[in-house]
Amino acid sequence: MIGFDIGGTKCAVSVGEITEEGIKITNKTVTPTDFSVSPESMIDKMCTLAEEMTDDFSKIGISCGGPLDSKSGVILSPPNLRGWDNVEIVRILTDRYNGSVKLCNDADACALAEWRYGAGRGCENMIFLTFGTGLGAGLIINGRLYSGSHGMAGEAGHIRLAGYGPVGYGKAGSFEGFASGGGIAGLGRIRAEEAKQRGKTVSWESNCTAKGIAERATSGYSDAIELYRESGRKLGEGLSVLMDILDPDKIVIGGIFPKAESLLREAMEEAVAREALNQCPIVPAELGENTGDIAALCVAMEA
Repeated sequence: MIGFDIGGTKCAVSVGEITEEGIKITNKTVTPTDFSVSPESMIDKMCTLAEEMTDDFSKIGISCGGPLDSKSGVILSPPNLRGWDNVEIVRILTDRYNGSVKLCNDADACALAEWRYGAGRGCENMIFLTFGTGLGAGLIINGRLYSGSHGMAGEAGHIRLAGYGPVGYGKAGSFEGFASGGGIAGLGRIRAEEAKQRGKTVSWESNCTAKGIAERATSGYSDAIELYRESGRKLGEGLSVLMDILDPDKIVIGGIFPKAESLLREAMEEAVAREALNQCPIVPAELGENTGDIAALCVAMEA
């Protein structure tokens, strides 16, 4: 099986096999997502990397951020994949390899992976949040992946949480704008500009990224700690909406959340306690750095 995990920062190509314990990754390579070339050129590069690892292309799974049309095999216009507009990736790979190819929203794919092999094992109803460059949700409802009428269920990042705030998913003040790696960086830029207007500076001025701000927060800088608390509050408000609508057994969060959990959890739980009608456990993803790779291979299993 081959798995293509396409993201706004990097793309990973994995080769795997099914074992008694689950999916075993036998080979893997990662390459930066290059927006200076066409999507077709980037896909060709991933194919070349795959061909260096295996000659078995009978099953190919693609995990990619939405929006996309999984039924038609088309990547539409994901906000974190600039220029990837109406890319017929399933047709491209089918023409090249004549194998079985399936495209799945990355949040849906990760939901399958964590539900089968990670923190969601045993759940009948589970929500998975990506919390990476962007924010998306994968929904397991009544023991099955739910993707909606058009394959776009779970686009939680598009929910508006505030009238003003960092832009995520093309919308200011969105769930993604506050609770994602890109959103935290955007929030950092807003706070830095506000400080500048008051004749002050922020501790993360030289490194306005989610990682850079987290490093300042863990070093004890109060402004960075408060910024992560702000993100945590909005994360909790967004989770409360999902809890009230879907009443899940558990919410599993991947991406940067496991690393930044200590900076986010207290404010997140305070917001959930204040906002949610029916609370559920909120846990970090278990599959770690391999989540995206196992997710893409889970999609290959479905091909």
